[in-house]
Amino acid sequence: MLPSPISVSPAQAGRRFKERLVVVWQYVRQWPLRTALIAAIHTLAIFYVLASVEYGPFATTLALLTWGLLNFLFLALFKRPGISAVLSLLLVTTLIVLSQFKFGITQLTLTFLDFLIIDRDTISFLHSIFPQLRTWLLIAAAVALPILWLIWRADPFRLRRRSALACAGVCLAGIVGLSAANPEKPWEPFQGVNHISNLARSGVVSVSHLTATGWIEADSKSLVSSAQASPMTTCEPGVKRPNIVMVLDESSFDVSAAPGVKVPAGYHDYFKSADGQQRALITESSGGPTWYTEFNIFTGLSARSFGALKFYVTRIAAGKISRGLPQALQRCGYKTFSLYPTYGNFLSARSFQEGAGIDGFIDMAAMGVSEDMQPDRFYFDQARDLIARESKTDQPVFVLVYLTANHFPWTTTYRDDLTPAGWQAPGNTAEVDEYIRRQAMTAADYKAFVAQLQKDHPTEPFLLVRFGDHQPAIAQKLLEPELPQPKRADRIMTHDVRYYTTYYAIDALNYRPELASALPVLDAAYLPLMVQEAARVPLDPSFVEQKKIMLRCKGVFYGCKGGDEASRFNRWLIDAGLIKDL
Repeated sequence: MLPSPISVSPAQAGRRFKERLVVVWQYVRQWPLRTALIAAIHTLAIFYVLASVEYGPFATTLALLTWGLLNFLFLALFKRPGISAVLSLLLVTTLIVLSQFKFGITQLTLTFLDFLIIDRDTISFLHSIFPQLRTWLLIAAAVALPILWLIWRADPFRLRRRSALACAGVCLAGIVGLSAANPEKPWEPFQGVNHISNLARSGVVSVSHLTATGWIEADSKSLVSSAQASPMTTCEPGVKRPNIVMVLDESSFDVSAAPGVKVPAGYHDYFKSADGQQRALITESSGGPTWYTEFNIFTGLSARSFGALKFYVTRIAAGKISRGLPQALQRCGYKTFSLYPTYGNFLSARSFQEGAGIDGFIDMAAMGVSEDMQPDRFYFDQARDLIARESKTDQPVFVLVYLTANHFPWTTTYRDDLTPAGWQAPGNTAEVDEYIRRQAMTAADYKAFVAQLQKDHPTEPFLLVRFGDHQPAIAQKLLEPELPQPKRADRIMTHDVRYYTTYYAIDALNYRPELASALPVLDAAYLPLMVQEAARVPLDPSFVEQKKIMLRCKGVFYGCKGGDEASRFNRWLIDAGLIKDL
């Protein structure tokens, strides 16, 4: 028989609360300096550390609740408010510094996913940026540990774990409630402020997303057996196929789509394919992450299927998707390469691309440079040398070339010495004219690259595909200049294609591509399918199925039927064993 609970009257509860206050006051009178020190730590955290990065009552309240949550969790662990305050201050300060560091590199503040998917590439990337990082951490630990030990010994106060956990629960409920009532908008981490409150809200969003859908959106209903969708293991023997060069044209689109923008004579010719047609590519990033389009062209899938987690799509998907363009080309005898312009451990790019079927991943270090923003001719020369070194009569090559010269900012002149002869600014703002000047540099370097390929390989067939990975950041204010920023943000959030349209173009040397799948408007996720058909590579069953979607959705992928087609196709691939552990 269970004992009956002990009831406590309101009067008794009030007396106990007063008694505890008396005990606390006695501690304060007995150790005023230690009490003042603990109060000073909290004051420093709240009125300097948090106030320096948090803006607005909502963000400040959320940051204070996060501060409280950390303190009470440390109290539940150590029971000493002094050590809890110091550890909380150190943790919050470290998080802010890391968030500011990340923002300086990726233009995105720290999020919950950064901790959920920490991997070897993350540590490797940090070490490549800061070679002395390990030494600094050891020195910091050597200094901090003795200080923490002294505070531990000197702290006279104690708090019951049950009370600390109850208070932590209240803080957590407040964070969840506020975050649910006002969810983090996708553009807020790009503002570079509210580091702690945004981190807390991203945790609520991430946990909610993972609980509801897992990593990737997919229908719950089983659609296909693995036998139905297993990729072909062989390709037609004895068929000579073209070498394939894909050029990721950084931030490039036809800027004349913006009203009032003046462009030089012949400007539009660069965006046309060899057949004279100008085609539009619908990307999944607006002035932002290149790796969304990178994910599209490697896997043929949508980064939007990862919802709020799509910023980390290459890290999440590394080694977990066994279908895509490089694998399909390998099956037909291609040797595949990627000329990656920065460190290979950035967002697990090396792991992702090698898992997607890249045989030779060549990053900035392997190319022998220490800066990623090199002239376009540098990367074209790297591609030309690679093709000369690796191409064989019986084994074609695939090379993905990244260009970087047209990366932001456009407020300064980049390599004035590379300006094409005869160039004259068309008369827009200095920023827009600089953007167009860099496009002219790219066009000149690409023309020289093609001419050199023709000279070096006069009889070898080549398929060349260029595409813009996303619009430049300046496009957002150019396309609808009179539109208020909140409405512009809404249109970007609802994936208005005006803010996501770039271009793709198909050229060839000694080869006539098959252009049946080269639709006038094409989602980036279909680009791998188009490249295979242009090179006359037989489609495996997964791409045959995706082509059906492309035709019935008229070139739209994720946006077709509100995401239902992409979700159904993801389930198709999961059932076929081509997507695992997502």
